[in-house]
Amino acid sequence: MEREAMEYDVVIVGAGPAGLSAAIKLKQLGGDDLSVAVLEKGSEVGAHILSGAVVDPIGMERLFGPDWETLGAPFNTKVTEDRFFVLGQNGQMRLRNFLMPPLMDNHGAYIVSLGNVCRWLAEKAEEMGVEVLPGIAASKPIYGEQGELVGVIAGEVGILADGSQGPDYDPGMEMRGRYVLIAEGVRGSLAKELIAKYELDKDSDVPKFGIGMKELWEVDPAKHKLGQVTHSMGWPLGNAAGGGSFMYHLENNQVYVGFVVHLNYENPYLSPYQEFQRFKHHPLIAEVLEGGRRISYGARAITEGGWQSVPKMSFPGGLLIGCSAGLVNVPRIKGSHNAMISGVIAAEHVAQALGAGRGGDELPEFWDEIQTSEIASDLKPVRNVKPLWSRLGLVGGLAVGGMDMWFANIFGGTLLGTLSHGKTDAAATGEAAKFKPIDYPKPDGVLSFDRLTNVSYSATNHEEDQPSHLVLKDPSIPIAVNLPRYAEPAQRYCPAGVYEVLTDEDGSNPRFQINAQNCVHCKTCDIKDPSQNITWCTPQGGEGPNYPNM
Repeated sequence: MEREAMEYDVVIVGAGPAGLSAAIKLKQLGGDDLSVAVLEKGSEVGAHILSGAVVDPIGMERLFGPDWETLGAPFNTKVTEDRFFVLGQNGQMRLRNFLMPPLMDNHGAYIVSLGNVCRWLAEKAEEMGVEVLPGIAASKPIYGEQGELVGVIAGEVGILADGSQGPDYDPGMEMRGRYVLIAEGVRGSLAKELIAKYELDKDSDVPKFGIGMKELWEVDPAKHKLGQVTHSMGWPLGNAAGGGSFMYHLENNQVYVGFVVHLNYENPYLSPYQEFQRFKHHPLIAEVLEGGRRISYGARAITEGGWQSVPKMSFPGGLLIGCSAGLVNVPRIKGSHNAMISGVIAAEHVAQALGAGRGGDELPEFWDEIQTSEIASDLKPVRNVKPLWSRLGLVGGLAVGGMDMWFANIFGGTLLGTLSHGKTDAAATGEAAKFKPIDYPKPDGVLSFDRLTNVSYSATNHEEDQPSHLVLKDPSIPIAVNLPRYAEPAQRYCPAGVYEVLTDEDGSNPRFQINAQNCVHCKTCDIKDPSQNITWCTPQGGEGPNYPNM
């Protein structure tokens, strides 16, 4: 099929913190001499961005210099109070701040809408001459004669559900670059293919993930405490799964409330979404939310593997940056600063290579610098927190992990070396016969809500007459394997109600149904399915959630 080809010096896939930082830095270094395009699958920049978010401003400093605050970025709320709790069902125990390793201190950080930050970064990039192209999904890589990445196919639309080309079919374009930067975020479909093709993970541990769910609330002004940050662990998860919560008070009497569940949980009956809804009824949270109103909802996978799970980030023709490589500091619940720094470092090496007349080759010097950069300094001291929690549970993981972080803070190295994660999150799923179903309380419609109602608050939209972007490798597996062995956990791990098992009235004739139109692009299914039978693919550009102020 003939497609129009657009040629650039650099093509960047993903308009998140990493991709936009790389684009801006490239223009700072090369000006009009460098042509840069940024592809964004969301309907607008920020539409698919979901994060806590308490942001360490080190990334902004690295990109714009020490006077970054004078530029008008939407960093409006500084953290004023930092609180840590371990929750029981009806009460809580506060962990005093002096017990926490210094890296856990959020003072100097900002509570932001990361989506709005990306919108602002996109404006800056466009002012510098970057072509920012929202609503254009990069669906396939393009390889050169030597197997190097030379571009992506982007903007293909109009394929009907039966696979035929509809009346509005557009084959899209070939977006070609001398270098291609992959900044798709967590579990991106292109990054997944490239990691496998170039064996970028052959020397790293298995990747690990969590599912993060978030709601934006407007609360009673009398209950609002501007700049307050609260993190918790414990109830309702206990030792059933790792995870925790956050509640951040930002401007305009608004509060972010969120819940993270580590996806290496065993019990296939566990529902991360239901745990989140139950959590909001804890007195510590309910007293803030009562009398308020929910404004929006979203969900997103989070990289949790840490330093030992970061794959090689350079390959022939391009680089992985940001959460495509997994740069989240798990105990800090922060990754956007590392994403921005990775984009800056990538831009510096790409600009230097382009200036030397190079293109299409590998940039191993980028990967060398990453391994000695401030990103490595941020991730290495906390690399054992996740595997310790997985092995020892909440109490043991908290105690030993805390000691390991304190030791690293004082002496510069960890007590335990580098611990392995062991199983993938999919392989960690236990068989249903070993567990009992969990009887979750019904949502009250005031503090807790059913999934489909909440999905409507994500403004998610997909054209129904198109192939499902959630592809089963073997359509028989959900009913033939996952249902009898694991009680088909897709019904519960999806935070958007995409997957259902339907039966006749008498319970016979089970059928697996995919409601792809509900998908909020969290990619949990691609990660957690115990048979690894579900592949998340990019749908048509502009589809999916449209997050406001998230």
